[in-house]
Amino acid sequence: MKLSEQDANHGRQGIDVEQVLGCLTLEEKVAMMSGSGFYRIYKEAKKWGAMPYPAGGSNERLGIEGLKFCDGPRGVIVGHSTCFPCSMARGATFDRDLEVRIGEVMAVEARAQGVNLLGNVCINLLRHPAWGRAQETYGEESYHLGEMGAALSRGTQHHNVIATVKHYALNSLENTRFELDVRVDDRPLYVFYLPHFRTVIEAGGLSVMSAYNKVNGNYCGQDKRLLTDILRREWGFEGFVHSDWVLGVYSPHGAAAGLDIENPEPAWFGKRLLDAINSGDISEEVPDVAVRRILMTLDQLARQQDPLDAYPPDLVASPAHTAIALEAAEKSAVLLKNESLLPLSPSRTAKLGVFGRLADLENTGDRGSSRVSPPYIRTPLEGLRDYLGTERVTLGGDEGDLDAATRAAAACDAAVVVVGYTALEEGEYIPSDINLGQEELPDTLRAILDGAKQGGQGKAIGGDRASLDLPDDQVALIRAVVSANPATIVVIVAGSAVMVESWHEAAPAILQTFYAGMEGGTALARLVFGETSPSGRLPFTVARNANDYPAFDRTAKEIEYDYWHGYQKFERERHTPRYAFGHGLSYSRFAYSDLTARRLEDGGLEARLTVENTGDCAAIDTPQLYIGWPGRTVERPGKSLRGFERVHLAPGERSEVCFRIAPRDLAWFDPIAHSWKIEAGPYRLIAATSAADADGLEVTLNIAQEEDLGV
Repeated sequence: MKLSEQDANHGRQGIDVEQVLGCLTLEEKVAMMSGSGFYRIYKEAKKWGAMPYPAGGSNERLGIEGLKFCDGPRGVIVGHSTCFPCSMARGATFDRDLEVRIGEVMAVEARAQGVNLLGNVCINLLRHPAWGRAQETYGEESYHLGEMGAALSRGTQHHNVIATVKHYALNSLENTRFELDVRVDDRPLYVFYLPHFRTVIEAGGLSVMSAYNKVNGNYCGQDKRLLTDILRREWGFEGFVHSDWVLGVYSPHGAAAGLDIENPEPAWFGKRLLDAINSGDISEEVPDVAVRRILMTLDQLARQQDPLDAYPPDLVASPAHTAIALEAAEKSAVLLKNESLLPLSPSRTAKLGVFGRLADLENTGDRGSSRVSPPYIRTPLEGLRDYLGTERVTLGGDEGDLDAATRAAAACDAAVVVVGYTALEEGEYIPSDINLGQEELPDTLRAILDGAKQGGQGKAIGGDRASLDLPDDQVALIRAVVSANPATIVVIVAGSAVMVESWHEAAPAILQTFYAGMEGGTALARLVFGETSPSGRLPFTVARNANDYPAFDRTAKEIEYDYWHGYQKFERERHTPRYAFGHGLSYSRFAYSDLTARRLEDGGLEARLTVENTGDCAAIDTPQLYIGWPGRTVERPGKSLRGFERVHLAPGERSEVCFRIAPRDLAWFDPIAHSWKIEAGPYRLIAATSAADADGLEVTLNIAQEEDLGV
């Protein structure tokens, strides 16, 4: 009966689930439904994520080690792991294959450090760019979220680490997440806020983490409709659901609703759950069902052969892994604007000036539960100096002395101004009395945070953004440097959209690098000097007017999520964005031709497109396929993303791209019939470079009659 670690790791022995269930006492079953030891480990380590946390499913008597959890949207937070660009940056790659490989690296490093449950698939929809944890998700578009999340999940589970998809569901406001009640009707719920979760589940995702917030009055961790009716009965999910950590459960009845594990400790699923079962208030079948789900998942991992013979510690942050972090940083950067300035010529840049407090800051994202501690971080200044030579790159000044920055800029051949945010302005909301590791800061970041606290900006760090604009002193720095040196590149470091209206016209080149991970500085230099062409595409819309986004109140206790957000709201209300969803420039040029479409036997669609590189350098293009709906039965968006592919082409090279659209991705949700239906009428298929591309190719395909797909 007892499993050895070696047997479990190499797939030679599984778990006889029914036999184990028959051997367990009721008390043991209930004990397996919660984590244990978290507070002891946390007290000893004095920071979040110092080691894997026991997260349920264990039984010492029978030799079942259970689940060992750590977070991971940017990488494994245990030890000194590879730090990838944040999820939003990787969303900008639109690269499924890369995300699979990143998932594999995360899993390998998890296994090497004793982790088998990784909270790395964060796919909450970006409804508004001020959301503090925007950097942890992939963007504003549900189809895109599902594709990227499924890729990360597949890569993670390839190495027999359970990927947790989170936070289920409708979690996109940070400061009040413990008490927020999200009100939503079935149509937007099913069309926008749930499909990406379903995509990950149907791709084989084995675990779900419930969200803190309420949905229509019920906490997500005890909402039977979300956890059982939709997740299990409609989608066929067979894995387990565990709560978010601390304050994720409010009643033992969450177990009866479909929550299998309470983390980090049994506040409600220990004695209170046992008492409720013994009193007859909760059925004794509830722990049987939960423990069976946990054991079946562990059994699946135990029986699958590992791709590697072993997972030694020296794989963590190995050169092969950090090379993928560099690749992701290069592919994620979005060139927003370029007035024939980039790429710079190394031979013609005798002196490069770098400006801004963020230029030499180890700034990989928020300091909360997703924090990764890599063995090193290449800052923008370091990356540029490594590439061009220390003697040719000078730190010319920052926001604190505009006169000095102006003089330094005038003496340079080109200038790079690094602006944006830190863990102070956005990220997981961390009150001052909680330590998730944010106190272990680089000296430069500590100075910024301490200065802000002393200036009365609050004792907490992170949370939802107060403004979508850059700080005034950063705008002043941009203007000062540009006025002295017209060859100025502005680099934006941020987790989502940043308003640029007050300085956009002044800057000849703008590059958004997000939080670019441990190799961000190296990637920046390679992009600026043309070693590689920018290929990122915006996974969100950048507005000209902040009022064009949905209403956002970071103090809200109740909020309504309606049908409209993102590029579809902009199109419906005829707002012209500054930069559209999918926008991103290249150092080359591309042409589209020969768009065709046909209906498939399974009821889906196939579209084919020819892409040609008509420029002078090898580069990557990302054609996007949008569908314009008939909209006769019910109002639908003007168009919706339903396909994207990355194509690497040499100058003059052509390639055919194939998009396949599943039947459900053609359907609309009928809340009265509680069914997905394909509407009859003409469907416009649009191949475009962004959601606002007026020059995209278009074909029309007619569907003769309505089709009912069920739920």
